[in-house]
Amino acid sequence: MLYALGVLIVLAIIFGPSLWVKFVMRRYSTEKPEMPGTGGELAKHLINRFSLKDVEVETTELGDHYDPIEKKVRLSREHYESKSLTAVAIAAHEVGHAIQDHQGDRRLATRTKMVPIVNLLARWSVVIISLSPIIGIIMRHPMPFSLLLFLGLSGFIARMMVHAVTLPIEFDASFSKALPILREGNYVSQSNEKAVSHVLRAAALTYVSAALADILNLSRWIFILLRR
Repeated sequence: MLYALGVLIVLAIIFGPSLWVKFVMRRYSTEKPEMPGTGGELAKHLINRFSLKDVEVETTELGDHYDPIEKKVRLSREHYESKSLTAVAIAAHEVGHAIQDHQGDRRLATRTKMVPIVNLLARWSVVIISLSPIIGIIMRHPMPFSLLLFLGLSGFIARMMVHAVTLPIEFDASFSKALPILREGNYVSQSNEKAVSHVLRAAALTYVSAALADILNLSRWIFILLRR
């Protein structure tokens, strides 16, 4: 009984934030004809307003994000074409990242450099751990525990470092960039500010589920390695 309860608690911690984010996004996704433009139109307007040179807006199937390498604000077609509060808030949030890039935000620059290296390291660390018994057979000697521990945990620890850098960047894009822009520019009415704040908080927390999942994976591998 306690084991089942523990599993449920872990699942709630891991998947709860993701479910909450989806709930908030869906709740405020209703079209509002009184809005002056769609998410895509707002993104383009803000890029022009803040003179973000070489930054473009396009639709994507990979989820809303800003690509600092290609200088593109990418919005899902739903948010690009919609006049909902969710679409407007998400567009402002992603342009917030473009503003960070334009201002030379060191955290964003650091994350941009870290991500490809960390992703490669994480993939290889899992492969090495999974193949460690086979490697031991081929080499006719078990891999040293300390080496296995280092290789296995390095990828996950590196990913945790990326998450630690990402979360402040996300909250800055939502509450230091997007919300003041939407409020001061009267892009949303005062009565809708609370709803927009909920969406912006959800946007900032999008990566929390990934971070929690990595913590779970890290704990799992530590448990496996300690049992060897």
